[in-house]
Amino acid sequence: MSSNRRGRRVPPKARGPRPDIRPGADPSGAGAHEPGTPATGSQAAGTRAANRAAKRAALGVRPKTMRHGRVVSRPSRRFNPAVVFLAVAAVAVGAGVLLLGNPFGTPATSPTSAAYGDGTCPTEQPAPLPAGQSRLATIETSLGDIVIRVDGALSPIAAGNFVALAECGYYDGVIFHRTASLDDGTPFVIQGGDPDGTGAGPGPGYTIQDEPVTATYHRGTVAMARRQAPNSQGSQFFIVLDDRSTGPLTQANTYAIFGEVTSGMEVADAILQASGGAERPPSPIEMISVTISDAPPASASPSTATPSPVASAAAPTAPAPSPATTP
Repeated sequence: MSSNRRGRRVPPKARGPRPDIRPGADPSGAGAHEPGTPATGSQAAGTRAANRAAKRAALGVRPKTMRHGRVVSRPSRRFNPAVVFLAVAAVAVGAGVLLLGNPFGTPATSPTSAAYGDGTCPTEQPAPLPAGQSRLATIETSLGDIVIRVDGALSPIAAGNFVALAECGYYDGVIFHRTASLDDGTPFVIQGGDPDGTGAGPGPGYTIQDEPVTATYHRGTVAMARRQAPNSQGSQFFIVLDDRSTGPLTQANTYAIFGEVTSGMEVADAILQASGGAERPPSPIEMISVTISDAPPASASPSTATPSPVASAAAPTAPAPSPATTP
């Protein structure tokens, strides 16, 4: 290389105007100058700068910057809310799996009778007790035994339900949670059959169909408790204590009669007396066990027996806290 060229600045190559590729621009590259005249240096430079800016915007490239002495270009990082939302959701699901184990497992179900008794209790309405069949149910308590003749001729569905629950031990250890009298002190009913002990428990996890009431309520009648809604009977039952207290029952006539006390009504009376007059006894009497056995032929069906005189009476002194407990 010649020494006289050392240190000399080599002029840049002359470049003509570049076409402006922006939408709506003059394709000749003339820009804003008068059409048909050559572009000046400043106009050409402005056009090239605009073109470069347009290209960067079209490619999503940030302006050039210096990094470690080199000119580099960085892609623009645009905020995408959808991507951020999906990322947060994925993190939340992952945390749920780690903390809960199986968040998409088997849905929770309502408590059923299988949770009580010996584990074999029905979880839906059991088979009815045929009209020609009867069973004896013996309720053992600390005050003595109450024996009930369960008759399929009265209410086959209610009778079959009571027998099935008793046979699987559903009632064992359950209390008589309600001991009710009328306003004038006339004994009304003793009621039990709710393993929760409150009368507002979940019941057996199912309900049974309603049946026509074809017998008459009187002292010793055993019937199903229910809500006011149709087909709401479950496991609760009551024993009528006095003929004079059957007015409210006769008026409603919706509580399925399925049996009759054949012995032990004095025990039912003692259960009421043990409550001290409280409808919700503080020390309720427990059904230690309820056992089922074959019944001998009945001399007279409760449904055909002559009922005792019934006197009209007011409703019980204190209503039960839940309609499910009100006979």
